[in-house]
Amino acid sequence: MKKFTKTTLTLLVLLLILGLVFYPRLKPLFNAKTTDQVAVIGEAPNGKGAAGGSAAGGKTTVRIIVVQPQTLNDVVKTTGTVRANEEVELHSEVSGKIIQLSLHEGNFVRQGTVLLRTSDDELQAQLRKLGNQKRLAQGIEDRQRRLLAKEAISQQEYDISLTNVQSFDADIENVKAMIAKTILKAPFDGTVGLRFVSTGSYISPASQIATLTNTNPAKLDFSVPAKYASAVRKGSRVQFTVEDSRQTHTGTVYAIDPKIDPQTRTLQLRATSPNPGRVLIPGSFAKIDVVLSSKANAILVPTEAVIPELNGHKVFLVKNGKAVPRTVELGLRGDKEVEVSKGVSVGDTIITNGILQVKPNGAVEVEKIRN
Repeated sequence: MKKFTKTTLTLLVLLLILGLVFYPRLKPLFNAKTTDQVAVIGEAPNGKGAAGGSAAGGKTTVRIIVVQPQTLNDVVKTTGTVRANEEVELHSEVSGKIIQLSLHEGNFVRQGTVLLRTSDDELQAQLRKLGNQKRLAQGIEDRQRRLLAKEAISQQEYDISLTNVQSFDADIENVKAMIAKTILKAPFDGTVGLRFVSTGSYISPASQIATLTNTNPAKLDFSVPAKYASAVRKGSRVQFTVEDSRQTHTGTVYAIDPKIDPQTRTLQLRATSPNPGRVLIPGSFAKIDVVLSSKANAILVPTEAVIPELNGHKVFLVKNGKAVPRTVELGLRGDKEVEVSKGVSVGDTIITNGILQVKPNGAVEVEKIRN
């Protein structure tokens, strides 16, 4: 009996030692088991339901738009160059020394304004000489006419004197025309560019004096791929921006090249755009939208609101505070928006942001309405 008691005591001591050694490792297992039992019973340690906060009906925060009818343009994007409506290099028609220079760089001038005069002293002398010779010839012709009336001379003699007067008339007109060419006038309304001459300079018809540019309206040169050749026509509208401005300008196609460029396979077009403030500068690079067709009262939604599916596309509508999926059919696509031809009506509320977190018929909370 005494031996048995000693053995038993030894075993108890060993078990106690083993328990102290392995208890820290086994403690998490006991705790997990206890938690599972509590969960089965249906009461979590924090006092909430077993599903936590999300199962209790949490809402997904989303952004929306309210569908409104808009005008939809079917456009083809291209690039082009702004051109002047009229532009000319100013040259004198005759050689001579500049005696008057009335053009100032950067100034706007009206058609007919005198810009430059060259010396016409020699021409004026020729004109006076011809005038004197004409008066002498007219005196002879007058006497010959009276003699012819008396049949004192022949018709041929009179005709010679008359032709002589008419020759002087022609010479006088020629000199007057030469004098007129010594005056350079603005051929149209425009802005004077940089000038290359000064008062006192001797110029010839080859000498460039300055440039004159008319930019209202402005012209726009561009091209479109050949496949759109039948879709563009005179009167087609264009919308464009230039590289140094965000302002959108409009224009109208007024000229179309009758052939397609065989090397680039493009069709050359030219449009005109109002430019009363002269903000469109010739030579500027332009990004152009050529409007092929236009549809009123179209329904457009942001591209990020449309979800592709195996058999089509869908969007999420907000109805009674819930996200309701709706199958849609799409039409024309743009950079940021796409046309919905079927499935959505004017006034519907469409989710645009937060779609990845939305569940069908799940509760949602609207954070912001997108304009």
